[in-house]
Order: sequence, then C-alpha cells, then structure tokens
Amino acid sequence: MYRMTKKQETAGHARMTIAHHDFNKGLNSYALFKVSDSGVSQDLVQDTFLKTWKYLVKGGKIDIMKAFLYHILNNLIVDEYRKHKTTSLEVFLEKGVEPSTGDSESLFNTLDAQALTLLIHRLPDVYRKVMRMRYVQDLSLKEMALLTGLSKNTMAVQVHRGVEKLKVLYTEKSHLAVI
Repeated sequence: MYRMTKKQETAGHARMTIAHHDFNKGLNSYALFKVSDSGVSQDLVQDTFLKTWKYLVKGGKIDIMKAFLYHILNNLIVDEYRKHKTTSLEVFLEKGVEPSTGDSESLFNTLDAQALTLLIHRLPDVYRKVMRMRYVQDLSLKEMALLTGLSKNTMAVQVHRGVEKLKVLYTEKSHLAVI
C-alpha cells in the first residue's frame, strides 16, 4: 500500500485546491449540460474531485489535470446515464410537481445549445472530436494538442475549419426551419 509523505500530501492538497479553483465552474457547467439536474451535476463533480484525490493518494501521476478531471467526470456521467430510470409525468404530478413555463429565453438558449450539439454529430469525425474537446470540454489548444499528439497549430486549424463547417450546417438548418 502506498503512503504519501507529509510533503506529498501538502503538495497534493495544494494541487487539488488549485484544480478546484480553476476547473470547478467549467466541470459543473459541463455536468449540468449533460445530466440536466443541478443536484446530480454537483454530486458528479464532487465525486470527480474525490476520485482524483484517491488516485493521487495511491501514487498516481497526472500530467494534465484538466483533461484528467474531464475524463473522470465523463465516466461518472456515463455511469449516471446507465442507472438513470425514466420517470413518467404522471409520477411527478402525483407528487405535486407541476411543469414550469419559466424563462423562455433560457429555454431558447438551451434549445440552441442542443441544436448545435446535434449539428456537431453531423460533422466529419476529425472535426467532431475537435469541436467536443474545444467547446464542450473547454480544453485549450495546448491541452488538445497534448491529448491528440498533434501540434497546436494543427489543432487551431481544425477548430477553425470545424467552426466554418458548423456555421454552414447551422445556416442550412435555419433555412430549412423557415421553409
């Protein structure tokens, strides 16, 4: 069994504190986007940091903290999807929960984000992967380059081309919606 020295533990705490400060908001946004439940998303992010700490305590090495955290969070989200049970509207109504007709602007922003996510799925594989890393996982070009083994310049070009292709798909979708 691996035991951390006091110096390693202090360094680990400092690293986790910095990671929490730098990435907590982005991880929460990403998780909320994926699971659409604030409480569940916060729990998943908290579990992400706990699993990361346990990994460090066991002597694990993390080269890119942001990429590692998103990887752990993605795995937890998949686990959440697998155990998610569909609840009917009737069950909610029996409990006294009424459907909301809240903020329509927020609804439209959510629908636009979902539409763009669906459009990303229509991109060629190389651009789909890059667009997810850049705009869903919020990775920097440097982090993307380290993960893919390609240069930062190549990543920047692929992101630019992906955005251009996404714009074309979006305008085609908007044009078709008007017809």
